[in-house]
Amino acid sequence: MGQADWVTVPIATDDVAGPIFFTPHEWDTIEAATARIIPTDHHPGAREAKVVRFIDRMLAGTQFVFAAADGIGFLRMEGLEESAWQERIDTRRQFYRDGVETLDSIARALGGSDFVELSEEQQDAVLEKLAGAPRPSRYSVADDEGTGRGGAPAGNQPVNEDLLEFFPLLVLNTRQGFYADPVYGGNANRIGWGVVGFDGPPTLKSTMDASYTTRKYMVEGAEWPYDRHPEVLRYRR
Repeated sequence: MGQADWVTVPIATDDVAGPIFFTPHEWDTIEAATARIIPTDHHPGAREAKVVRFIDRMLAGTQFVFAAADGIGFLRMEGLEESAWQERIDTRRQFYRDGVETLDSIARALGGSDFVELSEEQQDAVLEKLAGAPRPSRYSVADDEGTGRGGAPAGNQPVNEDLLEFFPLLVLNTRQGFYADPVYGGNANRIGWGVVGFDGPPTLKSTMDASYTTRKYMVEGAEWPYDRHPEVLRYRR
């Protein structure tokens, strides 16, 4: 069954403010963890962007996998396609359920309380223990470093989520929830886009009918025009 045969179901991710899949404790724990991965500083962070809602919808079921091209509702899968996706979602659900238990276990060992009850510094220590690596230090990019001058298009750097353990999966999903189209539940009020100075499409539909394009970000000052970029050509073979 192709995408053209799918049925559009009018579901809005913000119809329900709280969890659909997570328990209240799991919701609070994952929200706290994402808030340490993208913390609030002089910019809003994962908490303000409702990243936990993005992750909750991702785990809620197949009804939130593919947004409809008109930006209203989602495409409903059926048959083998739905079964395959549900199997992937079930695996991630268990990752997150076990991950919350692990976070709390480490938190109780280090701080005597569940993860969500610890201070931010203690929560960082728990995440460092879980990651097996120290928290990355702050860094800045100088204006003369040539950023945005022909690097590989972001969409051509895929990561197979099915091969990730809980912590790297949580980090990846946090980034996705911060920067993805708001239709998927995160990036509330376009917070993630605003942090990086991206205007973003007014609607998902505008990315499909050519009324919005990101070409100005990919071409202006770039070493190659987008359609002749080596990384683009590599994926067209």
